[in-house]
This record gives sequence, C-alpha cells and structure tokens, in this order.
Amino acid sequence: MYRLVCVHCGAVYTPDQILYNCRSCGHLLAVQYDLDTISVDRNTWNQRPLSVWRYRELLPVTGEPVTLQEGGTPLYHLKKLGEEMGLPHLYAKHEGMNPSGSFKDRGMTVGVSMAIQLGMKSVACASTGNTSASLAVYGAKAGILAVVLLPAGKVAIGKVAQALMHGAKVISIRGNFDRALEMVHELCLSEGIYLLNSINPYRLEGQKTIGFEVIDQLGEVPDRFVLPVGNAGNISAVYKGLREFESLGFIDRLPMMTGIQAAGSAPVVRAIREGLPIVEAEMSPETVATAIRIGAPVNAEKALVAIRETGGTAESVTDEEILCMQRDLARKEGIGVEPASAASVAGIRKLAEQGMLDRDETIVCVVTGHLLKDPESVIRQCEPPIEIDADLQSLLAVLQR
Repeated sequence: MYRLVCVHCGAVYTPDQILYNCRSCGHLLAVQYDLDTISVDRNTWNQRPLSVWRYRELLPVTGEPVTLQEGGTPLYHLKKLGEEMGLPHLYAKHEGMNPSGSFKDRGMTVGVSMAIQLGMKSVACASTGNTSASLAVYGAKAGILAVVLLPAGKVAIGKVAQALMHGAKVISIRGNFDRALEMVHELCLSEGIYLLNSINPYRLEGQKTIGFEVIDQLGEVPDRFVLPVGNAGNISAVYKGLREFESLGFIDRLPMMTGIQAAGSAPVVRAIREGLPIVEAEMSPETVATAIRIGAPVNAEKALVAIRETGGTAESVTDEEILCMQRDLARKEGIGVEPASAASVAGIRKLAEQGMLDRDETIVCVVTGHLLKDPESVIRQCEPPIEIDADLQSLLAVLQR
C-alpha cells in the first residue's frame, strides 16, 4: 500500500527497511501511497472523532496505534486581530491543545507506532524542547526507552520538565541543536535505536493531518496556510498531505504555503528571497523563540518545494515582533502560546503591513505550542503580581489606581 521514495532521485525502498536518507544520493525520503488502491469515503471519516486517526487510511500504521487522542485541536477565528490587520478571515489552529502541548504529538503517535511495528525497542531524538517532551510522553505510553539530546541551557524549562517527568533519558550537550541532531543520528545508526526527528519520513505523516483537519473544520481550502519554520518538517508535511487530498479529488486547489522564521534563524527565508536552489545553514542561530532556533533545517529541501510550488512565500520576524504577538494573542484573543507559535501570526501582521496580502484571503495560522511550554519567557515580559495587605481597603486602593 505504500513505499519510501527519495524526493530527489526517485529511488524506491520497501517500508520494512529502517532508513532516514536515500542510499543512492543521501537526500530525504517520503512515504508514497498507492492512492488508486485506497478506498476512502469522506462520509466514513465524518462519522469518526476529529483526530489524527480519523485519517488512518492515509497513514502507514497497520496495527493498533500508540495514541493519547491527539489531534482535534480548535480552529479559532481571530476577529479582533484580523480587524486590526484588515484581514476579516484570519484563523489560528491551536496545536498547543494536543496532549503534550504541541503539534509534535501528531508526528509522535505515528512515529512511535511505527517503531513498535518495525520491532524497535528504543527511540531517540535531538530537540529544542517540544520533540523531547512528546517523545517522552509517547515512549512512556508504549513502554519503551526514550533518549533525548538537548542543547544545554537552550531549552525552555517547561519542556525539560515534561521529558524528565515522563521518564526519558535526558542528556544535555554543550553545543547547539544542529550538533545534537548530528550526534543522535550517529547514535541511532550505530546502536540500532529508532530515530524520531523529522528526518524520519513516518513522523511527518502524522503532522500532515493538521491540514486535513483545517479543511474539515473550515469546510473549504484556505487561501493561505502559515506555519512557523524551525526544522521545516511541519510545512513540508502539511503540503504533502494536501497534495494527497488533491490527488484523491477531495480538494481542487492548494493554499499558498507560507513559512515564518525568526530573524536570527532564517535560512529558509534567505533561500526564498534570493532564489537559492538549496538552503544555506545559519551557523549561529539565535532567537527567543527556542522551538525554531535551528540553523540547518533538515527538511529544508521539502519546504522550498512546498513554498515555491504553491506560490507561497517566507518571511522573518524579530524577537520583539514575536513577543508582541504572543501578548496580543493572549490579551486580545484569549489564546496562550509559546513564542515560536506566535511567529506565524506575527509574520502575517508583517506581510499585511507590507501590502503583500489580499483582504479577502482566508488565512490559517498554525500556532504550534502552549503558553506554559515556556513560562520563563512569560514572566520576563509581564509585571509581577501586586502584593498588598490582607484587607479590603488595600484591595480597593489597588483597583482604583
């Protein structure tokens, strides 16, 4: 029903092989389905709960999945922010409402399920935080060892806490994320551990369901799909899934895929702006948005295709713009997200100010992680609680200021 195919040279591999890159040319792999043989009835899907596994006919897992009921996240109409930007059809898909608090759960339910299906006994990843938290959660659910490598001092405390509490073997390295990914890749190849970073093509299969859900929730294809870009797996996955929907005749067009990066970590943006055939790595990425502090995105090759083939674009936003949008989402829309998540909406504000958007566009921004993922960034931005004596007079005095 499916195979692994190199996105560059087209080499084909059977799905029982443990592969992360093409043996012929070293490029990335993708899961390719025999769509003509898949009998999918949309009415059957509509009778199932909105979740990752609603779309199981378009997922590679053949047995019982390792699941915590991920997916089915809310789609919010951003009425106040949309009015300010002159965009009345602006929406946010809140992936922070997944079990571990980020979109990574969509990939991990499929990735860990595939690890079990392939007979693997342990799993591993490098992480800026959310991947490690999600891997620890699903590893615990599956009853297998999870090993995570983190760049020391560069991961939000809420995410480290999740990985520790769920029993992962947490290792901090004196280096950045890109070096951690190199190390864990070497570890998995030499020790027979299953790698579950987004270089793993099966993990992205779960993440593509974000796009499926948006179509079902809106009842139409949005004009623009906007995602924060770190390792570039999410934008690649959503594009792939929507191409499958198009091939099956479920939709008749694709949205403009739009990637937003932090200004201090924007290699994909640079490639799009300069028309580069490949992404040139940012050697010293830096941003307050730790989840997208990645200088050498492993899925960049797929992301460039997604953006260019749909007539989309890429934009960067400063840390100040990210934090301003994080506050605005919370205080104007009641939506609490971590900094990296706010990047998508911050990018739309910037594109609107530049006159790059049509007022009539239906725009869906994916906000990828929950506010409590990074409580330290919140505390640094906000005034501390007001302390008063325990009497009504003191309380009234504060309220009248």
